[in-house]
Amino acid sequence: MVNHQTIGDRAAHLPPEDLAALQENLREQLLFRREQLRKIDATPRTDGHRQSAARAEVRDKLAASARMVLADVEAALRRIAEGRYGACHLCRRPVERERLMIVPQARYCGRCQHVREARP
Repeated sequence: MVNHQTIGDRAAHLPPEDLAALQENLREQLLFRREQLRKIDATPRTDGHRQSAARAEVRDKLAASARMVLADVEAALRRIAEGRYGACHLCRRPVERERLMIVPQARYCGRCQHVREARP
């Protein structure tokens, strides 16, 4: 029997090579989001003609979205380090491998994510 518990019991359903690839993907996303936020913050808030309110709103929403994704990525990397990665935060079942490969920072299995999105 092969033991895939190198990172922890919760990640046991993932082969070590998948977990390593997911961790690398998350690290790349971390760098990308940090650079994205750095560029947004370095952009002058006004151009020579005073930035329009709509343009400022788009900039603020983009920054907020990048910060939210960055926080999710950082949390996923912490879960890997703590051996809790890949377990649904609601039902505690493993998050599907296919789902993690698409959204490596996913906190919920597909079923629980669907239930969360269906709530009013």
